[in-house]
Amino acid sequence: MKISGETQKSQFTKKNIISYKKRSNQPKGFKFNIYWIYGIIAAIFIVNAISNINPAQEIGEQELLQKIEGSQVKQLIFVKDKATNDVIEVEVELINDNRKPPHYINKPVNSERLLTKIDEIRNDTLKNNNNALIIKPKYRSDWLGGIIGWIIPLVIFIAIWFFIMRRMSGGGGGGGQIFSIGKAKGKLIDKENIKITFDDVAGLEEAKEEVTEIVDFLKSPQKYTKLGGKIPRGAMLVGPPGTGKTLLAKAVAGEAKVPFFSLSGSDFVEMFVGVGASRVRDLFKQAKEKSPSIIFIDEIDAIGRARGKNAMTGSNDERENTLNQLLTEMDGFGTNSGVIVMAATNRADILDKALTRAGRFDRQIFVDLPELIERKKIFDVHLKPLKLKKSLDVNFLARQTPGFSGADIANVCNEAALIAARKSKKTVDKEDFLDAVDRIIGGLEKKSKIISPNEKKTIAYHEAGHATVSWMLEHASPLIKVTIVPRGKSLGAAWYLPEERQLTTTEQMLDEICTAMGGRAAEDIFFGKISTGALSDLEKVTKMAYAMVSLYGLSKNIGNISYYDSSGQQSGFTKPYSEERAQNIDKEVSAILDKQYKRAKQILTKYKEKVENLGSYLLNKEVIFKTDLEKIFGPRKWKSYEEERLNNLEKEKDQKK
Repeated sequence: MKISGETQKSQFTKKNIISYKKRSNQPKGFKFNIYWIYGIIAAIFIVNAISNINPAQEIGEQELLQKIEGSQVKQLIFVKDKATNDVIEVEVELINDNRKPPHYINKPVNSERLLTKIDEIRNDTLKNNNNALIIKPKYRSDWLGGIIGWIIPLVIFIAIWFFIMRRMSGGGGGGGQIFSIGKAKGKLIDKENIKITFDDVAGLEEAKEEVTEIVDFLKSPQKYTKLGGKIPRGAMLVGPPGTGKTLLAKAVAGEAKVPFFSLSGSDFVEMFVGVGASRVRDLFKQAKEKSPSIIFIDEIDAIGRARGKNAMTGSNDERENTLNQLLTEMDGFGTNSGVIVMAATNRADILDKALTRAGRFDRQIFVDLPELIERKKIFDVHLKPLKLKKSLDVNFLARQTPGFSGADIANVCNEAALIAARKSKKTVDKEDFLDAVDRIIGGLEKKSKIISPNEKKTIAYHEAGHATVSWMLEHASPLIKVTIVPRGKSLGAAWYLPEERQLTTTEQMLDEICTAMGGRAAEDIFFGKISTGALSDLEKVTKMAYAMVSLYGLSKNIGNISYYDSSGQQSGFTKPYSEERAQNIDKEVSAILDKQYKRAKQILTKYKEKVENLGSYLLNKEVIFKTDLEKIFGPRKWKSYEEERLNNLEKEKDQKK
């Protein structure tokens, strides 16, 4: 169904937003509360207790008989239970007493004995021609107790039912009550409660540009509708965990100044059949009433998995019904004018194709891990609340954290502040950030681990071998720090600054393999024997060598062949090549590793004295840095492209100032 430009324009006027404010300020309707039932029961008990209160004084059986013998009693009323016909109490009315009867109350222990004695006394008075004692029966029905006995079990059953249903349906929100289990659990966030804007989102320039168009459409739709454009139905944020997808959605809500419904994909999933689809319908109904509005579904892969993949449960399960309803609401026969759906996921590969097609999620915005310049901007945001040392280089921090997400960088800044506070420092300096990175990547230091002197010496020369080879090779990652303090599962570690490359050449991969083999080569040269400490190095270089030969086609003997399967349909039980080819691949991998091992030994033999000095220095200090290597080996011949790029940016900033 087509919608004219004028109709769309009318839906996006300020009047709609004003009316939404008016509705939100109106008093809420009647809401049932289970505690009212408890109050009613308590009131019934109180009324019953008050009704049973009698101002008459209780009198004993012997005293009552004395008053009857003394002709002081005018009338006795025997109160009996209507159901059992048992005497409950005796009401006594005296002669010459102006008070309202009954004047006394007797609760007989043995009503038969009391009646017998009263008859005897009554017969004696009749013989003496005195005034006869009046005796009357009275029946009482305990209806209130019967009602309470019937109501209490029912109320207890209802209370238990309410408790079980609240626990099963999530206990809160729209679906927390039994009568609203099919209601959407999305949180409506008003513009006053959103403090995050695009200024708080560092990096992600391309992603921000994409969502900015959506925000601009919500603010001024006539700018686009007058040219015949239509509002996009949805935008999906795709990327690794921690890259800022949810933060970007919050910034959209803060910038758009429109009602923002936020919920998770798991909020639709329930144990009851049809609840998920019902919540989807209710969510879109609420969003339409408050249009223009935004719906944000985080972790949409919880309900958006491809249909028909699970043969065990069949194709008609609850998750698929929820997905079908979502597909219908986003692009069905109904109209969702003014409602934009945003979603976030890090599993875009498993989503249903009907969900990601044009007309539903029109745009897929890829939120990738931040690059060098973006990491610097992210650091600038997270460093604002910290008390930093003036000499702290933000460029160094950005280069020190390759592959870190925005969440990881925020964690690094927080961890550095905690480490500085633990050391009773007044400011956070470079060393605190390095310790924070080390702790996040490698784990806590284990200085208490027992290591023999021979083992410690082996570890020191092993790490010195890595450092030396990396320093002498052009394409190897430059070294930043070397430590022989046990950290996590490792006995020693060397930290590098890898270049962020989009393409990797054969020479670069061979240099990386050679650097990794430097540790074992140093053990062989200086001690004449090798240890198990090179396990992680061997695992790394073996995978790299097999990737060179069988995936990237970088081997001259094997040729330009790749056995990479991008579709993921290849079975792991069968190989796409013959046994002869497998033997050739194994031989080529072994040749590559042997050649780079010999190359590493040649470099270490050439600089043997300097390596020995580095090993001894590391053995004494336990931790050495880039400056220590420059003292021993001299400055490194090759400069990093990234470092030059950062320096150029700083020069451009200074020129603008």
